[in-house]
Amino acid sequence: GRGGPLTITDCNLLLGRLAVERFPFPLHPAAAAARLEEIARQVGPTPQPPSAADPQPASRLPPPPADPASDATARDAAHARTPPAPSGAELLALAAGFVRIANLQMAQAIRAISIRQGYDMRDYTLVAFGSAGPQHACAVADELGMRHVLIPAQAGVLSALGIGLAEVRRQRMAGVYAVWDAAGQALAAQVLAQLAAQVRSDLTAEGVADDAMRLEECLELRYVGTEAALSIPRPDDGDYASAFAREHQKRYGYVQPDRPLEVVLARVEGSSQTAVDLPRLARTKARKAATPHASQPLWTAEGWRQAGVFERDRLEVGMTVAGPALVVEDLTTTVLEPGCQAEVLAGGGLWLSRHPQEPAAASLPASLATSIAAHGGAGSAGLVACGPADPVLLEVFHRHFTAIATQMGLALRNTAISVNVKERLDFSCALFTARGELVVNAPHIPVHLGAMGETVRQVLRDHPGLSPGDVVVTNDPYHGGSHLPDVTVVTPVHDPASGRLLFFTASRAHHAELGGIVPGSMPPFSRSLAEEGVLICNFKLVEAGRSRFDELRALLEGPPYPSRAVADNLADIRAQLAANRQGARDLQRLIGRYGLAAVEAYMGYIQQAAETKVRQALRRLASGTREFVDYLDDGSAICLRLTLHADRAVFDFTGSANVHPGNLNANRAIVTAAILYCLRCLLQEDIPLNEGVLTPVELILPEGLLNPPPGPTPETSPAVVGGNVETSQRIVDVILGALGLAAASQGTMNNLLFGDGSFGYYETICGGAGATPHRAGADAVHTHMTNTRLTDVEVLEMRYPVRVREFCIRRGSGGSGRHRGGDGVVRQLEFLKPLTISLLSQRRGPYPPYGLAGGQPGALGRNTLLRASGETLNLPGCAQLEVQPGDVLVIETPGGGGYG
Repeated sequence: GRGGPLTITDCNLLLGRLAVERFPFPLHPAAAAARLEEIARQVGPTPQPPSAADPQPASRLPPPPADPASDATARDAAHARTPPAPSGAELLALAAGFVRIANLQMAQAIRAISIRQGYDMRDYTLVAFGSAGPQHACAVADELGMRHVLIPAQAGVLSALGIGLAEVRRQRMAGVYAVWDAAGQALAAQVLAQLAAQVRSDLTAEGVADDAMRLEECLELRYVGTEAALSIPRPDDGDYASAFAREHQKRYGYVQPDRPLEVVLARVEGSSQTAVDLPRLARTKARKAATPHASQPLWTAEGWRQAGVFERDRLEVGMTVAGPALVVEDLTTTVLEPGCQAEVLAGGGLWLSRHPQEPAAASLPASLATSIAAHGGAGSAGLVACGPADPVLLEVFHRHFTAIATQMGLALRNTAISVNVKERLDFSCALFTARGELVVNAPHIPVHLGAMGETVRQVLRDHPGLSPGDVVVTNDPYHGGSHLPDVTVVTPVHDPASGRLLFFTASRAHHAELGGIVPGSMPPFSRSLAEEGVLICNFKLVEAGRSRFDELRALLEGPPYPSRAVADNLADIRAQLAANRQGARDLQRLIGRYGLAAVEAYMGYIQQAAETKVRQALRRLASGTREFVDYLDDGSAICLRLTLHADRAVFDFTGSANVHPGNLNANRAIVTAAILYCLRCLLQEDIPLNEGVLTPVELILPEGLLNPPPGPTPETSPAVVGGNVETSQRIVDVILGALGLAAASQGTMNNLLFGDGSFGYYETICGGAGATPHRAGADAVHTHMTNTRLTDVEVLEMRYPVRVREFCIRRGSGGSGRHRGGDGVVRQLEFLKPLTISLLSQRRGPYPPYGLAGGQPGALGRNTLLRASGETLNLPGCAQLEVQPGDVLVIETPGGGGYG
């Protein structure tokens, strides 16, 4: 009523989900309706549910206020109307769509946390509190497959009540870091005893009597070589190892009996026995249906339904209320959806159950469901005949698919061994159609995601008869991969009934060690693919359910340059396999809810929507030809002739350098990934990165630096390890420069590797982002084609023989301009034992990160080695050398270019 934006509360108001007379301040349905109509004009028609059961027509939406001055925004919107006004039913369907999306967002947050903790939500009850929580609880429970909801007494102020009744708690913890053998167990017991004494002393100081204290002990355990520890409370039998194994199996789906355990942390928590006599909630045997005190229309999936309105303080213990209904009280409103029933508990609170004869079901608009069914729902085929997608369902499926890919990433991170996956998050997960088209991804690594579609399509070409139970692993850069350390696991998802191939789930993870001529598998001076590590070319890891891990082990251990960390490779590939299976299970669950036809259709609609958005963005750019060129440090040119005409774009890289004699060659999949990323940056909306983005694009890519031809063997194939990480960044700079979107960012990933014969470590280092026409570039970030993190200092120093001497922003390294470029960083590492180090970096000279529109370039990067003997070595961008204890490597990363 004061001109603010539309909110979910406004939508609930218009849908009859609030009792207006019980609100503590005036509500303005007319203002909410005017705001909703503004959005409806932008969205377009929304398919409506059937209205046969309408007790009141859709025109129930309130008319504009009698006095236009009471809502200036509504008055202005009314004068500005040019498209036809949406109907009342369309407005209500849109409001219901917003509520549904909000419910889905809440459900996905709960699901993600539960999966991370290893819980199946269907085994639990959802507790809803706060003023708005009970309004959405039934719908959120439906999204999660939960059958019961508890609305506590005084739900609207439950947090404040809980603080007031909270017991005194004190906690002490201490690091142990010992192998779980006899000595480690004795040490842990000693530390727990010391912590318990300290906690007792703390509670005594708080005035808690000895007989009122309650102590709980736990140890955090993990497998040696992993980062994620599990908190294990003291088992009744004292067998922590067995308890850890049970919890690991529950959470991650497997155990590693041959890998030793270590205890990381000991913790003791003490609390006082609560002095508050809280009422015990209980159901009663005697139940009777309550009589509503009033009624009002409530908008449901079937249209308007008459809902009973029940005063909470007039309901007696044992009474039941059947939905659709509203239970209103001073501090909250509980909405009972059709098919839900509430029971008043002894001790306060409402117990909500979904009616066993009416399980939660996700319905499509009738007209859309009929159309999809008529055309078979076969992906994007027949979508034109199906007509336009429902905008609400488009958003719902987008979020469903994104949540599945995100949860795949959680499963991968939880189960992986390597620091590279667990700490740096150098991995990506995505969903693909049966044709290998990228549908949606989690917000992971752009250079992975844009290239993975090529990988999946190559798997289809090499294995056209994939069967249920097959899994393929690959890292071949000349068959859709990026470079050898990026290992991709591809899992086909078949229809259990017909055996038809439906989708693919895939995960790509950077393995910090995969063989090659140097530890870390990213040699600065490799000349052929064979020198960069072990080649895995579309290898069937699982064949019709039969594991072939032993054969993969033999491949990883084979000549000429075997992996130095085979056990870690296999462990991370198992984690990728587990992540893919998680995605496959979630997809099958989605099919069970919406039907296969709808899921396939909306995979097509999402790609269609991305194509439409890109075409709209291209139309906003001036037609014509733009040219841009930039150079790698050795002078190798990357030339782009970008032709824009209406809603299409031609990316012509003719004139770029020939095949590189080193390893800076970038294959077609990498160039495609860079284009997809830049087009996504062109959009002003949050849409999923998918294959539809590339539909309006033609790519001309002559043989050369950006399209090296493979040789008949790895020994005769051009090296590519640097192309994925370094050249990809420069391709993005060239495209953004041609589009005028941003000045150059640091243009490098500053790849650092070190190790010896027993391990390899890899990291990319952040730098400055380029400025744009609208704002300054960010300082100290991973930019563009990388989206990883740096390993935490504590983890790095604990796991590896290095000490981080300095890590700070390199002030003044960003280019000046109306908007400054972002600053790079300074990173100093001291080595504690003899190691081999490798540097693979660019923008060390003579081509700095360019500025745009008169902005100045960012500073070039610098690599320096300070020997313990006092000698200083200025290192080139690509270097490989031996270091000794006390040597310090200083990496100063480039800044971004300025704008204006």
